[in-house]
Amino acid sequence: MRVVLAEDSVLLREGLIGLLQRFGHEVVAALGSADGLAEAVATTAPDVLITDVRLPPTFTDEGLRAAVAIRSRRPDLPVLVLSQYVEQTYAAELLDTGHDGSVGYLLKDRVGDVEEFADAVRRVALGHTVVDPHVVRQLLGRRKDPLHRLTPREREVLALMAEGRSNAAIARTMVITEAAVAKHISGLLGKLDLPPDADDHRRVRAVLAYLRGR
Repeated sequence: MRVVLAEDSVLLREGLIGLLQRFGHEVVAALGSADGLAEAVATTAPDVLITDVRLPPTFTDEGLRAAVAIRSRRPDLPVLVLSQYVEQTYAAELLDTGHDGSVGYLLKDRVGDVEEFADAVRRVALGHTVVDPHVVRQLLGRRKDPLHRLTPREREVLALMAEGRSNAAIARTMVITEAAVAKHISGLLGKLDLPPDADDHRRVRAVLAYLRGR
């Protein structure tokens, strides 16, 4: 895939370039700030944009703002945002651009797990929604009603669903059968007043929309 990357840390930027190349991707533009990011996307037509939330000059939310603006013009562009900390407002704002998927929000610590990071890039590019587990737990913590009706098992399934995991992946993670996963999903969707749906990814988006308080 063709990738545009924005990361102010030279060491991390070079590391990400090497990592992406290792998995066969081409970094067509690598920037140290949000300046020129929109132009780089327009001129190189990447398959995915990866950007830090905080970029120069203020190191607040320049990367996120640039990503949201780019998505408004190119809603089909997959975007993966990296953050040093769990920032719920930023995560929710990014997810609000992802009604059709193709968005991800990962903590930078996740980059240390090479295979997991590469898989996240791939899944975002394929149109999935990928959310860091720590962010999911924070979002879950914001909504106490009716989440309190969920069993611990259902909460665990919900968190994995919100990460964009398939039923098979959830089953492997929890060491249960896919039939048991399907039963948990059916139960939790009923408790959350979200109708079951044959499309796993639409179901994930529905759960994320609920967690955002929609």
